[in-house]
Amino acid sequence: MAGHSQLKNIMHRKGKQDAIRSRMFNKLAREITIASRGGLPDPVNNPRLRAAIAEARANNLPKDRIERAIASGQPGGDDGKIYEELRYEAIGPGRVALILDITTDNRNRTAAEVRSILGKNGGTLGETNSVSLMFERKGRVVYAASAGDADTVLEAAIEAGADDVVSTSENHTILTQPNDLAAVTVALEGKFGEPQESKLVWKPGTTVSLDFETAQSLMGLLEVLEEHDDVQAIHANYEIPDDVMAQLAA
Repeated sequence: MAGHSQLKNIMHRKGKQDAIRSRMFNKLAREITIASRGGLPDPVNNPRLRAAIAEARANNLPKDRIERAIASGQPGGDDGKIYEELRYEAIGPGRVALILDITTDNRNRTAAEVRSILGKNGGTLGETNSVSLMFERKGRVVYAASAGDADTVLEAAIEAGADDVVSTSENHTILTQPNDLAAVTVALEGKFGEPQESKLVWKPGTTVSLDFETAQSLMGLLEVLEEHDDVQAIHANYEIPDDVMAQLAA
């Protein structure tokens, strides 16, 4: 979604940094635990765990926290909670389509809380498959721009079997077919090291352009959703024009 990184930066500047950092660490640790529980605790033989650890390291999650999260996912681990992975679909301000990746140990509680957040912030919770047809499931690998120039990354990504690469002044985003994500990530790691991110995402087929008021409302909704511990990721099909982004930043 265009403007996503800039919008998140604006949201983060308006929030309390310590609280934001704590929530991010909790979500990173939860993903590591789930990945560990779903396979071997060895990241070499567990692609999802390897990707979760790479993202955690890129976001400065302490090493001991990573190790505890891995241990929590194994038999006898001290986490004590059984998490379900769910997908919620919703409509936000401006008819923006939203897909929420959820991990929860109590689906009834989470559904009620997310429904309440949406209702209070101009959104509605939809039925399964109500908006997912507007998106395509993709693998996404992200490297900092410093990993290499655009041509070098593009060539390596094509050789690895990726579908597309989008390079900006900040990063390189490599898109793959879902089943190719692990293989492409491993191939790119051999050339550029661990990525900032390697995960499955929902890529919108079309986007909705927002005016200032609608963008402001959407930003408020996304901020509250991101504050919820069970919301692991948010995918949306909005587009924010540069002049509106400048107004939001101001």
